[in-house]
Amino acid sequence: MTGKTNTVVAWAKEKMKSPSFKAAYDALEDEFALATALIQARAAADMTQEQVARAMGTTQAVVARLESGRIRPSTRTLDRFARATGTRLRISFEPEQTARGK
Repeated sequence: MTGKTNTVVAWAKEKMKSPSFKAAYDALEDEFALATALIQARAAADMTQEQVARAMGTTQAVVARLESGRIRPSTRTLDRFARATGTRLRISFEPEQTARGK
C-alpha cells in the first residue's frame, strides 16, 4: 500500500469506531449494491449507457443517474432497465444483521 492508501485506511478504521459514522456508512450499502448491480447488468449485456437508454426509451443522463446510486428508482424503472439489458429483476428480503450477528 502507498502512504496515502495507508492514511485513508487508517482514517476509515478510526471513523468506523464511531457508531453514528458506522450507521451512516452502513445505510449507504444498499445504494452501492444497487448501483453495482445495474453497472454489472449493463456490462454483461455489453451495452453502453446510451444503448440502454434507447432500449428503455429514456436518455443516457437518466441511465447515468441510475448507475450513480444517487437516486432511488421505482421497481417499474428497474424492470425497464432489466428488460433493456436482457436480464430479469428479482427482489428479495433478507434478515437484518444485528450487533450480535443474528
